[in-house]
Amino acid sequence: MELRDHYERTIDYLRISITDRCNLRCIYCMPPQGVRFFEHKEILTYEEIVRVVRLAAALGVRKIRITGGEPLVRKNIVYLIESLRTIKPIEDICLTTNGILLENYAKDLASAGLSRVNISLDSFKPDRYRQMTRGGDITKVMKGIQAAEDAGLMPLKINMVPIRFLNDDEIEDFARLTLQIPYHVRFIEFMPMGPQGLWNSERYIASDSLKAVVERIGPLVPVRLRRTGPARYFRFNGARGVIGFISALTHHFCGDCNRLRITSDGKLRPCLFSETEIDLKPALRNYSSDKEIQRLLRLSIEVKPVGHNIQQRTDLLSLKTMSRIGG
Repeated sequence: MELRDHYERTIDYLRISITDRCNLRCIYCMPPQGVRFFEHKEILTYEEIVRVVRLAAALGVRKIRITGGEPLVRKNIVYLIESLRTIKPIEDICLTTNGILLENYAKDLASAGLSRVNISLDSFKPDRYRQMTRGGDITKVMKGIQAAEDAGLMPLKINMVPIRFLNDDEIEDFARLTLQIPYHVRFIEFMPMGPQGLWNSERYIASDSLKAVVERIGPLVPVRLRRTGPARYFRFNGARGVIGFISALTHHFCGDCNRLRITSDGKLRPCLFSETEIDLKPALRNYSSDKEIQRLLRLSIEVKPVGHNIQQRTDLLSLKTMSRIGG
């Protein structure tokens, strides 16, 4: 079975936030004072998540990404991955993490059936990393990266958000990683959402400008990877890894969008930048039928917008923080 929306896009990818809690306070994700976290009873149980995935898989979903907050702060995550792996139509289970706890979990997650990990990392400099994350330890992240590689969670993807006047002097350092190591290093445009006062046009760097900085190292050759997604990929000649550019503002990838999101408190979001949400929790907790849950999944696809229209919008800074939406 194949799910298609009104714009003939195939929807086969579900991103599920399992917690809004995080062990870091990254400057573009949370305000300095933090946010009110959901109470435990407000978030979906693992059993509820597994039920939704099973029903979504029956409709055509084939790829699952586990996000947060920081998903590794939630207890028994290995059990969740094991449970999702038993849903046979699911082909790919991935996880996005800040890497702080990854050294402790990488081997068990791989054994449970996790396919690979994305690691959010915006600086290699210990003091700067501590500043940007408000207290993070880069040493733990680097150990987590090595543990993920040792566990076979490959290709390992590193996501960097370059911000002018803050970490843009490290763009080339991140790109050079791919010369010797088979990582996917992805540069993500700084998006105009999150804590008030941080984003402005002077701090924003367009992906074409990012690419020009990377090309100081050498020419980039376009690469077509098997999996689809929002990134445009390139490689240096002879490099072991690849470089991706995710351009939410300058190069719309909405035309190829294949995903839905579920927030940790059970809201279906058809678009990251949309305030449209369909609440799954009442149906899940009032013993609704499988057919009713699938109706809600289909409804979220029916209301999926053609695009986010970021450039024309002025309300993005008032949206929920990324920790509550799910990165």
